[in-house]
Amino acid sequence: MHRAFGWFHLHEQRIRAWQKECVAIPAPPFGEATRAAWFVDRMNELGLANVHTDAAGNALGLLHEDDGTSPVVLLSAHLDTVFAANTELDIREDESLLIGPGISDNGAGLAALLAIAAAMRHAEIDPAANILFAANTGEEAEGDLRGMRHLFTASPFASRICGTLALEGAGNETVVTRALGSRRFRVEITGPGGHAWTDSALPNPIVILAQAISELAALKLPARPRTTLNIGEIRGGTSVTSVPQSASATFDIRSTDASQILSLEVRLYRAVEDAMLAIPRSHRTTLNASITLIGDRPAGELAPNSRLLASVHAADRHLRLRTEERLGSTDANIPLSLGREAVAIGAGGLAGGVHTTNEWHDTRGRDLALRRVLLVLLDLCGYAVTSPAECDTETAR
Repeated sequence: MHRAFGWFHLHEQRIRAWQKECVAIPAPPFGEATRAAWFVDRMNELGLANVHTDAAGNALGLLHEDDGTSPVVLLSAHLDTVFAANTELDIREDESLLIGPGISDNGAGLAALLAIAAAMRHAEIDPAANILFAANTGEEAEGDLRGMRHLFTASPFASRICGTLALEGAGNETVVTRALGSRRFRVEITGPGGHAWTDSALPNPIVILAQAISELAALKLPARPRTTLNIGEIRGGTSVTSVPQSASATFDIRSTDASQILSLEVRLYRAVEDAMLAIPRSHRTTLNASITLIGDRPAGELAPNSRLLASVHAADRHLRLRTEERLGSTDANIPLSLGREAVAIGAGGLAGGVHTTNEWHDTRGRDLALRRVLLVLLDLCGYAVTSPAECDTETAR
């Protein structure tokens, strides 16, 4: 263990280099293939086994060869960012700071994933259960957790995973133990459109959509359970002199209570219906309103008496860290919603400006977080083997 800890301390520059190289490769949602290929190359260099990309585009590698049926512990970090493919990825350094789009979310997690694998290989640590390293796709926005969904449903590893640590952004003491549920929708209003003067009597999709948004904006949302509604995008029209043919907006509904999400979803449908009914009856047949579900992140919670949470607390006591349990929307949503033990855990340092082009990551103290992750990971590996009942029946056999 101390050989592995020493590797973290002595190879910070290598970890920083991985972080910069990785983040310099565009990885928008559904466009992670090039970054995944880079990860496959790094996994092969580190000597991981069975390195490949799966049907969902996840880059995968095992710590060592196995029989294909025994329990594995999943260590993951998501490949994708919120930035479009044409975003300028100017990665800069300022002493301990790394600056650039996605440098923390999730450049920090991806660099930590490689660092954990490298340190374990260097120290020749061979835990009781195998470790599946995954640089997964689709965590952000419209990605809708597709990489993690695949791993827990359609992947050959689905029934073998007996515990999950998802490396997410910066932080030495943070751990997400509660998964925030959310549903996301795209509302689109379409019509014939026309000239701003000669066709001014035609209904305007932008106005109709704005009326629906105004009705929703007037809602008083509960503080407990905390519930939010965000309109993240609005688009429509072609010119100032045209009655637009279409208008669309995206809506993000979140709550710690599933019933509140359902209630707000009903209000969304009602607001769109009210806006459509407000137009003259003679024009209704020329318009169409559609509401499309574009994201569904299930909620879940790690049991307070779970073995994984006990491992986190034990590691933090040993390292003299204060465990900061948090609520979040991360890759851990999928396993937690399935009743599987999982957390999202910080990959070290401090961060700011997340989801902006000036995002920064202060890498000081990263080795402490890496030690924390390794301690929890290896304790979980022993637990996976000694407590097979946590896996499905076939794996237990």
